[in-house]
Amino acid sequence: MTTAETAPPPSMRLRELVFGAACAAALRATARLGVADALGDSPMTVEDLAAAVKTEQGPLRRLLRAMSCYGVFAEQGDGTFTHTEMSRLLREDDPQSLRYITLWCTEPWTWDAWPKLDEAVRTGHDVVQDLYGKEFFTYLNEDAPESALVFNRAMTTSSAQSARDVAQLLDLSGSASVADIGGGQGHVVASLLEKYPTLHGTLLDLPRVVENADPRLRPGGALADRMRIVPGDCRESIPVQADVYVIKNILEWDDESTARTLRNVMAAGGPGARVVVIENLVDDSPSMRFSTAMDLLLLLNVGGAKHTTESMVGRLTGAGLVIDDIRPVNPYLHAFDCTVPA
Repeated sequence: MTTAETAPPPSMRLRELVFGAACAAALRATARLGVADALGDSPMTVEDLAAAVKTEQGPLRRLLRAMSCYGVFAEQGDGTFTHTEMSRLLREDDPQSLRYITLWCTEPWTWDAWPKLDEAVRTGHDVVQDLYGKEFFTYLNEDAPESALVFNRAMTTSSAQSARDVAQLLDLSGSASVADIGGGQGHVVASLLEKYPTLHGTLLDLPRVVENADPRLRPGGALADRMRIVPGDCRESIPVQADVYVIKNILEWDDESTARTLRNVMAAGGPGARVVVIENLVDDSPSMRFSTAMDLLLLLNVGGAKHTTESMVGRLTGAGLVIDDIRPVNPYLHAFDCTVPA
């Protein structure tokens, strides 16, 4: 029976770490094969699982054995396999599903980019331009449509999950309006409108993004009568007035773009406006391994960076905002609650 091991000696831990790609590849294979979806609530034999996902029995057993070492699935004494809390997250129908996040972080371009991390560290620039001759998102949309689709599904899933946490954290009981700036499909503003029945909301993002806004927000949707959708680029201007502005996970570009966005928000809201900035941090977080890995991936693909508490505070106060509070939203996000001074 294979179980997840704990606290190996340093020499073995380092050996395990250098084989990290094997773990990532195994997770990707498991997600692509749909093993977690095929495994129900009762233990299953490898033979039945192999038939369900159309694989050879021997290789599938090897894959499941490897995954079980990390706590993804569990092998029973009779050789059957069962779900664990982690393996259920690979199911597409799980409310907290990480299936598309798993696929996104292991897409083909990542295997091209990771070996060039030393180059990115030396230069401070992304490596995608040299790899593919174009900027990252241009490459995705023009040359890797399957990866672009996975990216969109991953971001939609992640945003919907974290939006519930943001709505639970924020107290907007004294506010009449909220604007979700660079808010993608608008999951955050939708969750806030559902929480506060008299609140009015605005979603601002690029035209191609807001075209696919959450159905609840579009004409005919349950929240449409309290909602305004505005196509635009927050780095250029923000033609939106609101009591509260929410900016989530978009201040990861270069410093100038971040500064322009914050200045635009302050100009739109005016003195007294509340600005809530929500970001992953690479310090003071129980999810440091995840956040620092995403930070390196940002360096590789777009030359961006996740923030430390200090760097985020510096950018917010440098723009002129007054920070009233800093609180964790969940294990991987922090909220910086700010006010535009008089």
